[in-house]
Formats: sequence, C-alpha cells, structure tokens
Amino acid sequence: MPVADQIDHALGFVWSVETELERHPHSVVDLGSGGGIPGIVLLSCWPGARLVLLDANERRTEFLEEETRAWGDSSLVEVVRRRAEEIGQDEGFREQFEVVTARSFGAPAVTAECGSPLLSLGGLMVVSEPPNSTDEIRWSVDGVSQLGMTCGEHRRFDDRFGYKVLHKSEVAPERYPRRVGIPAKRPLF
Repeated sequence: MPVADQIDHALGFVWSVETELERHPHSVVDLGSGGGIPGIVLLSCWPGARLVLLDANERRTEFLEEETRAWGDSSLVEVVRRRAEEIGQDEGFREQFEVVTARSFGAPAVTAECGSPLLSLGGLMVVSEPPNSTDEIRWSVDGVSQLGMTCGEHRRFDDRFGYKVLHKSEVAPERYPRRVGIPAKRPLF
C-alpha cells in the first residue's frame, strides 16, 4: 500500500477509537507494531497518551526506538521487544490499557487472545479488517466472550478501510493468553 494510504489507514484507528470514546485515549498498546504503522500515527495524534509499541522482532523494535527518540519528549512512549503472550501475563502490562490496536497482527482468535488481557475493564480493541470481510465469518461472539470481551461495531473509514471494535466487559481469565505460540496453534475460535 502506498505510504499515503497507510497513513490514511492508521487515521482510521484514530477515528474508530475517538468515535467510541468520544475523546482521546489515556493509554494504548499497538500489537505487532512492525514498521510503525499505525503506532507512529497514533503517537502524533495522541501525544499525551501512554503508548506502548509492541513487537518481537529486534530489527523492527530498534527502528521504532530510533523513530520515537526523534520525536523529542517521548517519556510516555515505550517500545517493547517481547511476545504479546508474554506481556499479557506480566502484571506491569496486564489490564493496564484503555485501547489495544492491531493491524496485521494475526487471525482474529490470536489477536483477541493476546489483546484482551492487556485491556482494562471498559477498554476497547480496534482491529484492522481485510477488505470485504464479514463479522459472521471472522469474529465468534462466543469466542471473544471467553476472553471477557463483546463484539462491537464493524466500522468503515473513508469508504476504504474496515475495523472491528471489541469491548472489554469482564476481567480476562488468568489462563489467557496461553504460552507463546499456542494461540496460533490452537485458536479458541
């Protein structure tokens, strides 16, 4: 996707979150931040929010650290090089975020299992959806409820990009996320 379209796509996360919350979020974790989209765009739109850019790849996290340092005061930004399954079990991260974003992180079951334990009660997860996807096929109401979440709206931004919104309604069971690799090998739905 051209860079301008990637930025527009990232702005769809901003729009989805602000539409749901009716304000800027206080804390956000971006799962699988990779090359910084949407993370860097989120940083530019929400400079007062605690932002964690999470990726397990060394090269990507080094790039993200360099980019966030270039922003000046990045005291609220943290680049974390770990697996989502690991930080979901870490008390310093577990249920500490108002918002979780995910773009190309994994299948819906994997994204939900890794993201839900990071969300505080009342928080929301916004997941980028492939073009022309339908909720009935990708998101299981029963599956996400096992993780303490409910399915929200499927949103469209700029008539080009889709996002699924999930709401954290209950504390995630302590057994989630399961250990590294298991959510993908044995998805819940």
